[in-house]
Amino acid sequence: MRIGIVSTYPPIECGIATYSQYLTEALREQRCDVYVVSHFGGSGPQVFQAFDYEDADLAEKAFRVLVRLTPDVVHIQHEFGLYGKHHGVAVIPLIMQLRMAEVPVVTTLHTVYREVPRQHRVIIEAICSNSDRVVVHESYQVETLRKVLHSRLAEKVVRIPHGARLVEPITDAKQRLGLPTDKKIILIIGYFRPSKNFELAVELFPEIRRRFPDAVLVVAGKTRGGEHKAYRDFLFEKIADSDEKDGIYLIRGQLPQAVFDTILSAADVVMLPYNISSQSGIMAHCLAFGRPVVTSDTEAMRQTLAKTGAGIVCQNPRNYVDSVVRILSDDDFARDLSDRAREYVRSEISWPLVTQRHIELYADLMDIPRIQSNIILVD
Repeated sequence: MRIGIVSTYPPIECGIATYSQYLTEALREQRCDVYVVSHFGGSGPQVFQAFDYEDADLAEKAFRVLVRLTPDVVHIQHEFGLYGKHHGVAVIPLIMQLRMAEVPVVTTLHTVYREVPRQHRVIIEAICSNSDRVVVHESYQVETLRKVLHSRLAEKVVRIPHGARLVEPITDAKQRLGLPTDKKIILIIGYFRPSKNFELAVELFPEIRRRFPDAVLVVAGKTRGGEHKAYRDFLFEKIADSDEKDGIYLIRGQLPQAVFDTILSAADVVMLPYNISSQSGIMAHCLAFGRPVVTSDTEAMRQTLAKTGAGIVCQNPRNYVDSVVRILSDDDFARDLSDRAREYVRSEISWPLVTQRHIELYADLMDIPRIQSNIILVD
């Protein structure tokens, strides 16, 4: 089975790029022949740089590369803004050209909010109309699309959860990072942007430390390109003005996978106080490493923790403080949350399991002759 994946790809710094890398590697482990058609900057085995974000002829460039690779199925990893202007509208002609060439198309929608903005709805309707199957990660996203789409289009939507790695935490992570080994680590990690609401962790840290003096707060992240520098500066000012700034550690610089994994392994609890979230790659990493999480009450977080039992959903600042202090002070409770997270990964969302569901989906779309004969499919 030959799969063409259209996506950003490492070393491009993007959650979708990382997701696509894990999916690609897992498919190859299942003996699928995978080619990636990427934005300029992506690299790796069988990765072809074909277009840039704002190219007027983005769809044509991607299509020309894809058809030369003769894929059985094309899988597009979609996020608004990845495919041209106007919220990435260039993905639509790409899908239509593939349809004209009779190449089956699967599109994963990585962002579907409960309340769909008008611009998003226009693009989502066109994607669902022209793709053969549409994948989302969360149950509420399936429900949302069933409400906003014609029933004929909603039938194309399937849920396949966000995959997570089968990994072991790095036991000496605090020491490797130069963090105090006799303290408990509260972590906020990821790209700096207003929707992450990281300032809440900084604001609540003095109260957390008053109740649990052996806590330190680690802030690990960066801006992406020139995005949200004003928010980054605002966050840094919050840290500088904090009464407990001596207990706040800021990790700056690049966060390649090995460094990211070390930082996450060092955490005793991860705060995810997001104002808006559709689904979270950081959450998947937390589950993989068995890190207890304290999250906002967004639907994606609420549904994930209802399934996993790996953390606590918070409705207000007091909930955050109480929840963080409980996890830091009760080792048995923290261990239970960690065990639940890792068991959920092993039984439900490990990349081998998630990849098998993708392969089954691809196989359903392949053009296999319906004849009474012996057919052998070769890799």
